[in-house]
Amino acid sequence: MKGLRIYITVIVAFALLGSCKKDDDKNPVTTTKTFGIFKVQDDKKTVEMNGEISSSSFDNFKKLIAKYPDIILINIKECGGSMDDQTNLKLSHYVHGRGINTHLMDNGMIASGGVDFFIAGVKRTKGKSVRIGVHSWGGKDNSGKIVTATDFPVGHKHHLPYIKYYKSVGFTQKEAEDFYYFTINAAAFNSIHWMTEEEIIKYKLVR
Repeated sequence: MKGLRIYITVIVAFALLGSCKKDDDKNPVTTTKTFGIFKVQDDKKTVEMNGEISSSSFDNFKKLIAKYPDIILINIKECGGSMDDQTNLKLSHYVHGRGINTHLMDNGMIASGGVDFFIAGVKRTKGKSVRIGVHSWGGKDNSGKIVTATDFPVGHKHHLPYIKYYKSVGFTQKEAEDFYYFTINAAAFNSIHWMTEEEIIKYKLVR
């Protein structure tokens, strides 16, 4: 059994929102400033992100950095989740390691793996009227049975990967545990909870 999140991007983005852009990471680079879901802005220090994180996202971002090494900020328009959990964590660690900040734009939306990516920012800010959605993870055990995060007791090894990730990007042990257990209890893996302003502040998503 692997403690992997099953992201509900299609449900969140289309059934609930009907507005999230489809993943573009598998499409060819169309301009010298566009790398999948990432687009370099005219100042060559800022990137706009719009779309779901896929297995190509990390490679695309590394190509972007190779050409524009002075990137210091990622402005997120919409990111409804990730289709590749391992790539999302790899990309997030890379962004944090380069000291890049993240900003959720006015009327922007992040959910599921998009929230985990946003947290990678060394400094995290948000605009007005944003939506931040969280939920539990789910996966199949060796017998093919669906299991979810709340099936396992607090402290179980299946909870550790995300707690360790949150610590690696600046959360204390307590902050990491508090936020993680909040997310898995806030909504089932096939649902979504939109965080209140009070919750965003409480769990230190912006700083």
